[in-house]
Amino acid sequence: MLRTLCRAGGAAFKNTQRTVPGLWVSPVPQRWASRLPMNTAVLFVPQQEAWVVQRMGRFHRILEPGLNFLIPILDQIRYVQSLKEIVIDIPEQSAVSLDNVTLQIDGVLFLRILDPLKASYGVEDPEYAVTQLAQTTMRSELGKLTMDKVFRERESLNSNIVHSINQASDEWGIRCLRYEIKDIQIPPRVKESMQMQVEAERKKRATVLESEGAREAAINVAEGCKQAQILASEGQKAEQINKASGEAQAVIAKAEAKSKAIRLLSEALAEENGSAAASLSVAEQYVSAFSNLAKKSNTVLLPSNTGDVSGMVTQAMTIYSTLATPKPKVKSIKAETEEPGEEPPVQSLAQ
Repeated sequence: MLRTLCRAGGAAFKNTQRTVPGLWVSPVPQRWASRLPMNTAVLFVPQQEAWVVQRMGRFHRILEPGLNFLIPILDQIRYVQSLKEIVIDIPEQSAVSLDNVTLQIDGVLFLRILDPLKASYGVEDPEYAVTQLAQTTMRSELGKLTMDKVFRERESLNSNIVHSINQASDEWGIRCLRYEIKDIQIPPRVKESMQMQVEAERKKRATVLESEGAREAAINVAEGCKQAQILASEGQKAEQINKASGEAQAVIAKAEAKSKAIRLLSEALAEENGSAAASLSVAEQYVSAFSNLAKKSNTVLLPSNTGDVSGMVTQAMTIYSTLATPKPKVKSIKAETEEPGEEPPVQSLAQ
């Protein structure tokens, strides 16, 4: 009987020890506070931590970093909150895109506690609440996009998730700083089709680039031919201009030389014994002309008096004298009959 009473008393004592909260150390469900400090009269709070104190079961105050004083029996440290930036790994989950493709996606959430009081009394498990909120928000945002846009708009997707989380976590005193998607996994068949699509797109780009290269090459060849023809025509034009200019200058030079020769010849003929010199020159040219006739053709036409050189020279000099003699001006009969004081009649325009 005594042994039974002792066993019952020991079990009751153990049960009372389990149910009565400890005054020195007790576990805390928060991620960032695994153990509570001892309730002593003098406490030193570390930097970037907030200790929530309850007095007789009610919230009393939040201890700031540094030296703090408590009443050991009445005051109790109930929550320890870290004010540093906290990183939470969001586990992998499945989500359905707008085009009914199932995606496996995970991410990383970065947050910070702004109000330790709301974080302690506003939600039971902040880590679990934020994790579930991030997962549901991620599913909701992925359902608004197609699979192709999920890969292209990851930045906008992350910002939308952060905005949605902050709208709900303001009541908990928690601020979501950023959210990053770590990995996105797609079904194998969809992945194969995407690879085929990428290969087809690359082949298309290669074909387009090749055709554009051929077109550019043809355009360059045509432009080269065009420029060559233009340059050739300009060269021919310049050559013809230069040739014509040269011929014109040659004609002018010949005319000037001939005019000088005629002027010198006229001056020479005007001098003494000029006619004799002219006769000698005509005779020489006559003999030279007849000597060249047999060289150019087998048929030669000769005048009847070929041997009479003096007669030919005399005939040539006669023609020269006739052309060189100045002719008098012939007055018109009408001008002679008119009187000097009378004006000529004006003919009408009708005639």
